[in-house]
Amino acid sequence: MITKYRPQSTFAHPFNDLMSGFFGRDISQVFGNDDLPSSMPRVNITETPEKFVVSLRVPGFSKDELKISTEKDTLTIKGDKTTTQKDENERSLRREFHTASFARSFQLPETVKADAITAEHVDGVLNVSIPKAEPAKPVTREISIA
Repeated sequence: MITKYRPQSTFAHPFNDLMSGFFGRDISQVFGNDDLPSSMPRVNITETPEKFVVSLRVPGFSKDELKISTEKDTLTIKGDKTTTQKDENERSLRREFHTASFARSFQLPETVKADAITAEHVDGVLNVSIPKAEPAKPVTREISIA
């Protein structure tokens, strides 16, 4: 299993907007739910008999702005996007584009081939394919009797 899902408490949901304005964070975090900030890309994790696939929705990020790494049993996906500088002769009437960055980490099970992980970026979705390792087969050998 790569990640753990914890459903949001139904009690906290109606009060999130009111309390987040007052406390500066979602009330669901107070009750122990680890909801992601709205700027954090959402993830889908699927499993087949051969592999795990981690899919992140990363619209607006080019593949050059995304970095994937593994260290020990942790897969980390980072994105860093900077805005372009505006022209001196240009005046912004409204500016909503901003710098965006994120980092998501996932603990990998021991049963994967970390050196064979591949990724592709298609239509704003980053798909990371993590192949499973073959289960270790017991080694049998015949021992001669002296």
